[in-house]
Amino acid sequence: MTPRFDLIGLVVSDMAASLAFYRRLGLVFPEGSEEQPHVEAQLPGGLRLALDTEETVRSFHAEWQPPSGGGRIGLAFLCDSPADVDASFDELVAVGYPAELKPWDAPWGQRYAVVNDPDGNGVDLFAPLTSQ
Repeated sequence: MTPRFDLIGLVVSDMAASLAFYRRLGLVFPEGSEEQPHVEAQLPGGLRLALDTEETVRSFHAEWQPPSGGGRIGLAFLCDSPADVDASFDELVAVGYPAELKPWDAPWGQRYAVVNDPDGNGVDLFAPLTSQ
């Protein structure tokens, strides 16, 4: 049997703050998730995104420590258009999420920007510059 890729897991320092960020990007988490140690959102295509608190991870891995330095994971959200990249970026930055890379037209044919989630993970926003 071959294992199949099924879930992306993030360890979060503040569940409510992380839920607010990812809900702004359209992910749906169950009502009351802010008080839970582990939550999941179904993603298109069948994958799931799971958020676990630091305390949850330490409950089974007592020596775990959050990484220091830059993020080691990148999540990318496809937007409907280049204008939507700009609008999503502006909305997230306006409510206080750190901008890592302002929207720009990348040489590989995408409008591209990066915002950091509450734990400093880079979250890419992108859309093709031309219709495909």
